[in-house]
Amino acid sequence: MAHDPEIVALARMIGNARRVVVFTGAGISTESGIPDFRSPGGIWTKQVPIDFSEFMRSEKARRETWRRRFEMEPILQAARPNRGHRAVAQLIHDAKASSVITQNIDGLHQASNIPPQQVIELHGNTTYATCLECDQRYEIEELRVDFERDNIVPSCACGGYVKSATVSFGQSMPVSAMQRAEQETLACDLFVVVGSSLVVYPAAGFPELAKRNGAGLAIINRQPTALDGIADLVLNRAIGETLGAVVGVD
Repeated sequence: MAHDPEIVALARMIGNARRVVVFTGAGISTESGIPDFRSPGGIWTKQVPIDFSEFMRSEKARRETWRRRFEMEPILQAARPNRGHRAVAQLIHDAKASSVITQNIDGLHQASNIPPQQVIELHGNTTYATCLECDQRYEIEELRVDFERDNIVPSCACGGYVKSATVSFGQSMPVSAMQRAEQETLACDLFVVVGSSLVVYPAAGFPELAKRNGAGLAIINRQPTALDGIADLVLNRAIGETLGAVVGVD
């Protein structure tokens, strides 16, 4: 791919940038075997999402939410960072990229050895759980044992409901993560979108903000996105092999 004009163009953009922000969506993690939620055939085409208000109101909804979460555990446990994750990690370690803003909840950026403080999770993280009242952390495997052995829906000693540390439909976006993402976006001079269709707001507003603020915008996604029209470079191709070639990571 050394002479591929799209690879050369993206490599030049990154090389010339002072401060890059990488924005990742489901497309980078599907290459690690994690199913997409929104795409045709994705999880939400097979089961209706459970709204946060329903989770809070109904024990039946909480039980079903946890049943679905534990059903996903073997897939999440088997997933490993792929070439795309490793390429993003290399950009961070080279101090070329300052941070990763991600819509993903799988923890694969941290698993690729990106320092946690440089991963901004807009939709939370499903690899652990928290109490919605006191913020106590719980490990998924311990909750799973109790659920499958004794049919116990996770709850906290304080009386609060325990939920995977993700942002559900109807739940407020995390204020701190949103503020950090805005700060990083405004500080960058190149914003690289990786594997996102850019249809989910407010997350999709960050590449728009970067562009309005004078940063370059590059998009790598297998399918066209909602913001292709304002991007400086669009690559409709596989994530791992593309980023890997650009950064020089196998």
